[in-house]
Amino acid sequence: MKRNDLILGHLASFTAYVIFGLNTIVCKDIANFGQLSPIALFCIRSIGAAALFWLLSAFTPKEKVPLRDLGGIFIASMLGLFLTQISFLKAITITTPMDATIVATMTPIMTMFVSAIFIKEPITLKKVVGVMISFSGVMFLILNSVYDTGAVSKSTPLGIGLMFLNGLFFALYLGIFRPLISRYNVVTFMKWMFTFSMIASLPFGASGLLSADYLSFEPKLILDLGFLVVFATFISYFLIPYGQKRLRPTLVGMYSYLQPIIAAIVSVCVGMDTLTVGKVLAAALVFVGVGVVNRSKAKEN
Repeated sequence: MKRNDLILGHLASFTAYVIFGLNTIVCKDIANFGQLSPIALFCIRSIGAAALFWLLSAFTPKEKVPLRDLGGIFIASMLGLFLTQISFLKAITITTPMDATIVATMTPIMTMFVSAIFIKEPITLKKVVGVMISFSGVMFLILNSVYDTGAVSKSTPLGIGLMFLNGLFFALYLGIFRPLISRYNVVTFMKWMFTFSMIASLPFGASGLLSADYLSFEPKLILDLGFLVVFATFISYFLIPYGQKRLRPTLVGMYSYLQPIIAAIVSVCVGMDTLTVGKVLAAALVFVGVGVVNRSKAKEN
């Protein structure tokens, strides 16, 4: 693959996960308003993103997707969007922020194994070392960061299990569907992804959508929802498959380690946490690990 494509793949993955990191803060802000249930919020994301991708598809080359591939995209949508979000939304209500973040760090490791099983992406020593370097950095960061004292005080086994499933669902999405994604334009793939996700979520969230008092929404809540739909859903989920087409699944998954880094940076900026040499070292380890995995050549990785 051309060097420029690799650079664009890295930039896309990096940007997407930075947005995801900011999205965690925005979602918490939306939750504090208490006017939308989590599943209703997911419905809004799916409806908004589906509409934007279908609108964008009017200005891109038309692609016919055969029924067999539509079935594959449906499964990808359930794993990468619907089941991932449903498990996460439930898990965060019965899991402490630290425990949830620690379990989430398993996603790149699971992606590495899933990719080896389904698309024969070999597991090499260089790749394992890179993943573990980043893993050690993010674990150090998590264990030395401040978390919201108003959150859940104790995790339940169900919460831990759901967070594990959340990571596994997304690892399956990253690790299995790269060949399918590569056959289509990103816009074509994602318009069907969000259409299927919207259809699956509406039976669960329709009542919440209909009962919400939209006229009472404060301007800040409207801005948060706009960020959620446009940036954290439409743009970020455009960038993820863009990166998937250009990078190996394990490498894309490793960018998820940016999320706790972004959370730590924001915590420092708002005075909830302090910047230390240890936190800078932890962030550096994450990027060193990504670099090591990236340097494992396609023929040997």
